[in-house]
Amino acid sequence: MAKDLIIVESPTKAKTIGKFLKGKYNIKASMGHIRDLPKKTIGVDIEKNFQPKYVSDTRQKKVIKELKIAVKEAENIYLASDHDREGEAIAWHLVESLRKEIKDKNVYRIIFNQITKDAIRKAISNPAKIDQNKVDSQQARRILDRLVGYNVSPFLWKVITKSLSAGRVQSVALRIICEREDEIQKFEPKEYWKIEANLNKDELTSFKAILTKIDGKKAELSNKEEADNIFANIEKNEFILQKIVASKRKVNPLPPYITSTLQQDASRILGYSPKRTMSIAQQLYEGINIGGETVGLITYMRTDSLRVASEALASCRKLISDRFGEKELSAKITVFKSKKSAQDAHEAIRPSSSFRTPESIADGLSKEQLKLYTLIWQRFVATQMNPILLNSTKLEIAVGKATFEAKGSTILEKGFSKVYPHSIIILGENIDKNYVEKDALNCQKLDALQKFTKPPARFTEASLIKELESNGIGRPSTYASITSTIRLRNYVLLMQRKFHPTELGMTVNKFLVSNFASFFNVEFTAEMEDSLDKVEIGNTEWHEFLKKYFSSLSGLMENVDLKKSKQNLIVKTEHKCDKCDSEMILKWGRNGQFLACSNFPECKNIKNFKKDENGKIQIVEPEKLDEKCPQCESDLIIKTGRFGKFIACSDYPTCKFAKPFTIGIKCPDCENGEITEKKSKKGKFYSCTNYPKCKFITNFKPVKLSCPECGHYYLEERPKDIKKCPKCGKEVV
Repeated sequence: MAKDLIIVESPTKAKTIGKFLKGKYNIKASMGHIRDLPKKTIGVDIEKNFQPKYVSDTRQKKVIKELKIAVKEAENIYLASDHDREGEAIAWHLVESLRKEIKDKNVYRIIFNQITKDAIRKAISNPAKIDQNKVDSQQARRILDRLVGYNVSPFLWKVITKSLSAGRVQSVALRIICEREDEIQKFEPKEYWKIEANLNKDELTSFKAILTKIDGKKAELSNKEEADNIFANIEKNEFILQKIVASKRKVNPLPPYITSTLQQDASRILGYSPKRTMSIAQQLYEGINIGGETVGLITYMRTDSLRVASEALASCRKLISDRFGEKELSAKITVFKSKKSAQDAHEAIRPSSSFRTPESIADGLSKEQLKLYTLIWQRFVATQMNPILLNSTKLEIAVGKATFEAKGSTILEKGFSKVYPHSIIILGENIDKNYVEKDALNCQKLDALQKFTKPPARFTEASLIKELESNGIGRPSTYASITSTIRLRNYVLLMQRKFHPTELGMTVNKFLVSNFASFFNVEFTAEMEDSLDKVEIGNTEWHEFLKKYFSSLSGLMENVDLKKSKQNLIVKTEHKCDKCDSEMILKWGRNGQFLACSNFPECKNIKNFKKDENGKIQIVEPEKLDEKCPQCESDLIIKTGRFGKFIACSDYPTCKFAKPFTIGIKCPDCENGEITEKKSKKGKFYSCTNYPKCKFITNFKPVKLSCPECGHYYLEERPKDIKKCPKCGKEVV
């Protein structure tokens, strides 16, 4: 009898589920989407109500063939892709692609929040149907993103340079980063002064107090003169401890992780990028071999819900009771409310079993997996523990007409920090409990400190995700791709873990904001996300959604003035053209910015340049060779093009003579070729000038040194200052 078929997305997931079901089902992986919109055409018929044209992924031919065979042999088919929009769409595309093979067979949709034996068996026992609203929501998002990319990107090609692209959400993230950079560049620091006093009495521990009030009003000292006047008055008077306010304060545990907070904490605590975090979380979710048993260690990691299953809470509380004692349990079960915008399809991110402690499974995990699992386990277990209890003290000290304050806290009960030690708690001053009101205090030191206001901080990956989430932009499945995409496009750089927009990014943003400000903005994008949520719950028809938002975009596209846009992006320089004396301006090309004559197309003079540490443009003169052009007798120079260095006539474009640049070493594979330096997206490589006739290629730079072992006429540079013979393998340091 033929086995029933279960189709999941990944081989790891298939392997984990297979071990639970012990060979009773045939389990196949679709490797994600098996079909999508075409890559080289828009694939959407706007005139026919945005009808998409889906095509099979050519890389998935083998997978599709295997799935067709498996479907034919099965009576019942269970679609077990992830329980979100993307997963629902994968299930739907499978049905559509395999419709001929499925015919009258039973097709079920099974959903689960964690990959455990009980969760899988329960899902199979309670199968459902494909949620068409979820599918339509994914289609609407995918089609709108395609329409935005295919319609707006060509404007960037025409105005700036080719190979640029605009994205519905990524462009808004870029705008947020660029606007923050503008704030930083325009920021003018304002001077202010702060007066601090180190105080004590007798042998009691000293503490630091800050001037807060003058004549009962907030102390605001904007210059040295004001600070000196107050300072002089303070010096003449005695410091009297006027008031002590003691209180107890609770710090409650944070909610369990959702996607955004996990990415933020993994960045803050572990230094992981969102993309890296999600990759590791995927491994923990899909299954790890622990003591011979493969099991999913955490619940689904793409979620914005704080909901937790009651049985998981009960298990967590039993663990706390067993491990730390009943006294460490919160008085009642702590339940957190999700935001109104949360999709709530999944639980929060938690361990599939609280009793699977980090130390108990450490041997089965990589260092990265263990660190992230520990963080998830700690955060979840902490939710059901007592709060941290602080004893807080506030002192008010009178000094003539001035009032100083000191604040400090001590920890009375550690509470949940015994499990989750990552909460940021500022304790302040260590204030001895033996201080009493009316104490005359000794001033050990009095300082007037000049300070300046600081500009807003640049975004980190974590703070950008927090900004996007707080504004309703993006969803759990997209945060990591948003940050990685704008980096991949070279619109931003991540330096010292902070986003800096590149000149290209600033230029792209300037064009988009000047022409599509009402579309690529925070409020409008958040509204689109809300509308997609409404499609998902069946409150909005997906074609109407597309009609509304594409209409908004179309109206803006019609009003784009290419000539004016180009003029707005012109950056003038102080340099003059050495051929016609016109002004040189900055332009963009495939390889970045270059200097071009403003008299183009009459004058086609261009120059490479670099900027010094002050941002000043310095023209980079090409390297001249001791060789003349065979066609016009002008000097030959070394230039750098799309594929690397080459030799060209200095009188270009009048003379277009060019030849390959070689490193002076003959090709080992052919008689008359020489080795030349090339470049690709992956970096430099070296090949023969007779390519494609000669296929010689190496990633290591050849150097003119003979091998001391076999006498071969060149060696190759390797890492750590090692040179290696490509013939006999001899290494030379």
